[in-house]
Amino acid sequence: MTEHPEPEASPTRRDRLTRWRLVLGGEDADGIGEDASLDADDVKRDEALRELYDGQRRGGLGASAPRVARWLGDIRGYFPSSVVQVMQADAMDRLGLTQLLLEPELMEAVQPDINLVSTLVGLGRVIPERSRATARAVVRTVTDELEERLRQRTVEAVTGALNRAARTRRPRHSDIDWNRTIAANLRHYQPDLRTVVPERLVGYARRAHRVERQIILCIDQSGSMAESVVYSSVFGAVLASLRSVETRLVVFDTQVVDLTDELDDPVDVLFGVQLGGGTDINRALAYCESLIEQPADTVLVLISDLYEGGIAEEMVRRASSIVASGATMVALLALSDSGSPSFDAEHAAALAAVGVPAFACTPDRFPELMATAIEKRDITAWAAANDIVTTHEPDPPA
Repeated sequence: MTEHPEPEASPTRRDRLTRWRLVLGGEDADGIGEDASLDADDVKRDEALRELYDGQRRGGLGASAPRVARWLGDIRGYFPSSVVQVMQADAMDRLGLTQLLLEPELMEAVQPDINLVSTLVGLGRVIPERSRATARAVVRTVTDELEERLRQRTVEAVTGALNRAARTRRPRHSDIDWNRTIAANLRHYQPDLRTVVPERLVGYARRAHRVERQIILCIDQSGSMAESVVYSSVFGAVLASLRSVETRLVVFDTQVVDLTDELDDPVDVLFGVQLGGGTDINRALAYCESLIEQPADTVLVLISDLYEGGIAEEMVRRASSIVASGATMVALLALSDSGSPSFDAEHAAALAAVGVPAFACTPDRFPELMATAIEKRDITAWAAANDIVTTHEPDPPA
């Protein structure tokens, strides 16, 4: 019998084996054996992974900031951006990089992302003065990228909602929206005249660049809300750039701080917050209620996990009073892309019962939410149409 040599592994199969080899670490029990040979670049990737994930060498980067900086720079060259972000997050936990981030040379090597900015915001005022400029530069890189991504959609959604809210059936000739007028009167088409004879006109009320809506962002500073704080600062800056909207930004723990004067720069906002500490939502709502001048034209967005450290019953009564005044209020349990948040379901249900929808919202959905609120459409119906759960029942007793 003639023996035939084994066919060489195809490049696709070899690539798969190499990836498994990098994931499993090359120990005797990984089942791969000699089939997954590593080239020079793969060896470097393997070394970087070992320094982070090898149980025998856990913490192998030690406390040397220069060495960690080199490692962070290396992984940016060895892995795609999505993998780098995962490894950075794991390094925070496994290697104690939170403290090392206080060193400027380390921060210069890190690939900026929302998780890193959340960490820097959490470190806040403990960042040494010598590192502060570098930290601000890292944060600015991320907030600029987020603003570029979110600005156009937010501006279009908000201005479109304001325009629709300002429609009138008795517009001046120069304010007539002819496309919508024709569409609304097609049934009045006259074949003999070969034209539409409009029964009603659709247009916009004349506006003189006046403030038409007040938007108040009321943001919980508790440690779990870091990512929500980052996104809120960016949206606040975008909204503040619109002349037809007055935007206020309020952050709170057990104290309330109005950061409206910093709204033009998200970096100033983020370094003005102090994550952690207790939570007094009722106190924050009392302050926000005092800011409301025209309730019918006000949208109050409470961004909080609703773990109230103050008087919960008073918080709910305060929210009910705001809704009864004619203002629109919504509670966002999180404004982030990090999945389902932890929150107080009992308080969420209590707010929903007094007319304050409570649900988590991703940043990409936030412009639509604001448009819905500005037009005074049913927020709960909008959320349901977008598969967002807005009814929360308290957990059953153990």
